[in-house]
Amino acid sequence: MESNKVIENKKAKKKRNSQLSDTWLRLRKDKLALVGLTILVILIFVAIFADFIAPYKYDAQDLSNILQAPSSEHIFGTDEFGRDIFSRVVYGSRISLQVGFIAVSIAVIIGGFLGAVAGYYSGKIDNFIMRAMDILLSIPQILLAISIVAALGNGLTNLMIAVGISSIPQYARIVRAAVISIKNEEFVEAAKATGSGDLRIIFKHILPNCLAPIIVQATLGVALAILTAAGLSFIGLGIQPPTPEWGAMLSGGRGYIRDYSYMTLFPGLAIVITIFALNVLGDGLRDALDPKLKN
Repeated sequence: MESNKVIENKKAKKKRNSQLSDTWLRLRKDKLALVGLTILVILIFVAIFADFIAPYKYDAQDLSNILQAPSSEHIFGTDEFGRDIFSRVVYGSRISLQVGFIAVSIAVIIGGFLGAVAGYYSGKIDNFIMRAMDILLSIPQILLAISIVAALGNGLTNLMIAVGISSIPQYARIVRAAVISIKNEEFVEAAKATGSGDLRIIFKHILPNCLAPIIVQATLGVALAILTAAGLSFIGLGIQPPTPEWGAMLSGGRGYIRDYSYMTLFPGLAIVITIFALNVLGDGLRDALDPKLKN
């Protein structure tokens, strides 16, 4: 009996490795997705090593060099307080990626659990959970995030909570649909026959088979979370100065956009490049993980 379990585990591990290698091979064929992946890896590297990459501290002021155009000393120029814009953009990558990944993690954990419970049990539980998600979906995500931030107050933690909560319904619906399509499969029935509990079946047998749509949505969701956070900071409800955040930097530079356009150009480009990378990577993952495309 024990040897049979070992053999089954080895087969399952081999199958997972085969699926991962197959997905990677498909992803490698998508040049645009690889570009997005490369940009994302670079951004993560910059965020981790911002202390070594940035030539100045993000809050270091030099009032003798205010509003300086890009030069060899300040490659992105300086702002109205003489702070180096390149350093602030570099440190801003840490804030924006942190908000994006943590907010999406909150949404995936809570939304995924609610969707799994709704899809597995159906009936009144499903109806109650999904009607609650429909109510949240009826409110535009940015307005829901604004309401939550207004209630909780400004700050990084509250911003991540607000963006995460506003994204929960999307993941709940995606996971629910995946669970409904899987819960009647033979391997789930076999798990029930062996006496496995509902939670064990959900977390060990069902959710691992729902990862493909979750991964794709999460990748795209990070882009949306970063954009939402930048929007909230732009209107003064997110990260507060002097903490560098791309949306807040855009807001701070809009008063100088006519004469000192570089103050908004570089934070704006950082947002555009990041969103582009995540979107094309998400599209590539969707194609790579789509079972209909398998030979």
